[in-house]
Amino acid sequence: MNETLRRKPLRKALAALGLACIAPAVAASGATAPTSPECIAAEYRQLDFWIGDWNTLEADAPEGPSIARARVEPIAQGCAIHELYEQNDGLIGDSILSYDPVRKQWQQTWVTNRGAIMVLWGGFKDGALVLEGESHLKGGRSVMQRITWKAQDEGVRESAMQSKDGGKTWTPAFDVLFVKRAGGQE
Repeated sequence: MNETLRRKPLRKALAALGLACIAPAVAASGATAPTSPECIAAEYRQLDFWIGDWNTLEADAPEGPSIARARVEPIAQGCAIHELYEQNDGLIGDSILSYDPVRKQWQQTWVTNRGAIMVLWGGFKDGALVLEGESHLKGGRSVMQRITWKAQDEGVRESAMQSKDGGKTWTPAFDVLFVKRAGGQE
């Protein structure tokens, strides 16, 4: 058998192996999924500034240690955004944010591994997304929440106010900064 014919199966095997190794890297390199033609309006892109892989820091200690990791990514072909929030103390929160074209509002549904659920509605005001609604906590307790997301420098600031008296008075609940993790999504 001549040398060229013996090398042909080896070349095919090496090419297949190379493709098998490269394909996952190409898929993870930022290749974007197609956007649904139903979700091409500009409103669906309003939260794109929050998409990424983030360290979460207390706003009053921006040089301090990260308290959580948050991964925020588009889902459903760009019709919604998913957030996976993993706090260092074991709290895990998952949320889906989506734009409702009928109500012309954003909505968020948030659940945690500690039995809390929160549903918020709202919209953009002065360049910030402001959502408000109820948070149902473990043990049947409810509080109102008002949460604001705003692009800040090269990150995102998320702050919240809460009301335990049906919205008559509000107190700060949290104030955090999302800072891109090294090697995180752009």
